[in-house]
Formats: sequence, C-alpha cells, structure tokens
Amino acid sequence: MRSLVVLTGAAIGTFLLSPGLPASAGPGPLAQPAVGAVARTPDIPLKIRSAATATSTRLGTVDNGAPLAVDCQVAGQNVEGTVRTTNKWDRLVSGGYVSDAYVARPSEPPACGAAPAPAAVPVPPATFIAGGVGHARRAQATYGVPASVSLGQAILESGWGSSELARVEHNLFGIKCFGWAGPIATGCARYRTSECEGARCYPTAATFRSYRSESDSYDDHGRFLRVNERYAGSFGATGDPDEFARRIAKAGYATDPRYADKVITLMKRYNLYQYDL
Repeated sequence: MRSLVVLTGAAIGTFLLSPGLPASAGPGPLAQPAVGAVARTPDIPLKIRSAATATSTRLGTVDNGAPLAVDCQVAGQNVEGTVRTTNKWDRLVSGGYVSDAYVARPSEPPACGAAPAPAAVPVPPATFIAGGVGHARRAQATYGVPASVSLGQAILESGWGSSELARVEHNLFGIKCFGWAGPIATGCARYRTSECEGARCYPTAATFRSYRSESDSYDDHGRFLRVNERYAGSFGATGDPDEFARRIAKAGYATDPRYADKVITLMKRYNLYQYDL
C-alpha cells in the first residue's frame, strides 16, 4: 500500500489505498451498544463525522478518554490512528461515525445490518430524463463529458433509477470504490452485479460508491472520466457523443462488449443529444 494524503488531527491521520473495502452497510436492528469503548486521541478531540470518511461533515467531538456508546461498525476510509490502522468506522448510538483507529475497546463491535432498500417505483422515462438534465449539463460544463452520454449511461446503468444501487446509494453510473470512495462519494457499499469476459457473463459482487444525492453521482461520474488517464483519449471526441461513448467503452468503462451500442441506442431513441451544451 502507498500513502494517499497526510492530514493531522484525530480521526484524520494518514489514508492508505487498500485493494478493496469490505461491505459497507446502513442502519440495522437496534442492538446493545458496545461497552468499555473509549476515545484515544492524546493530541486533539476525536471528531464525529456524518459518514465513514474524514472529509464528511463534522457533527461534534469527543474528548480523549471519554466513553463511547458504539452501536456497530461500517467500512470506510483507511486511517492510521493512535490505536490501530483500519478502515473500520464505529457508528455511535447517538448518531455519527468515529474512526475505529482512535477507539480503545475490549472487543470488536458487530457489523451494522444492511438497511432495507426503498421499494422500486417505476419512473416514466420523460421524468427520469428531466430530473437528470440539469445535473448532466452542469457536469458537462465542469468536466467536458457530453450530457447526452451521461444521461444515456445513467439510464442504462441504473435501469431508469430502479436499481437498488441507485435507490439506496444514489449511484446511477455503477462506479466502484477501487479501494477509496474519492472526494465526492460518502463511502462504499457491496452489491451483487455481473461481469463479462468476452461473450460470457457471470454474477459476482463488488464494492460501489455511495452518494448523498443523484446530483453528486453525476458530478463524480464526470470527474471519474476526466481524472482517470485511461479515458483521456475520449475527450478528443467531446463534439461527437457517439464516438465518446465508444471510446470510454473501449477504455474499459464496462465489461459488456455491447455497452457502447446500448448507450448510443438510448441516446438516439430519446434524442438525448438535444441536451448537450
């Protein structure tokens, strides 16, 4: 592993790129909080965050040596702390998360149970497209990805917003964590998916990024394509959305050999080109 960035202060520490994070989970059934857990931050108070990342909103602090009512654990950003180096974050009974790297405890808390997915409600195509146009255009202005391509990918990847990944994690583009959620996503979650090798496709599971909103999902999609070197050649075709879709597919955005054709078919069927800046 190699250091990604070094920050100072409790619950920040050194973040490390690790090959794959365990499943992240949402609130589950209430359980007895762990006993004997205390904050161990000799320099400054331990920060309570809104999600399992050191860049998420700070909700409060806990003094060194203070007891912690820990409900359960989720996976998040890796932290090198005063007690241990870990990607586990402890969810407090009172709400919020603290890095387990700064928590002394007699035993490991249980993993948080998965939150039930909201029921899938069919969204008319016109409604889904209208809801994404503004986000797609803003991402195009910022990162250069044609809005038509973003919309076509969002439709295909999320099944018009009906997938569990879209409904629970607001992830419309199937972007994986790759060991780190990045600066926009709030964390990672494990979901069933499928991968293809040539013409053979098979079920598997992977860790995907979680977002606060669909707007953040569009932003992260644009940023993901712009900052990843493998997609650099795609930006020579920003004036030709069909070619842009072919290039990101060829660069490895998806393993489905018909991915570009499927995106382009959606772009043509719903005239998504009209939304390009």
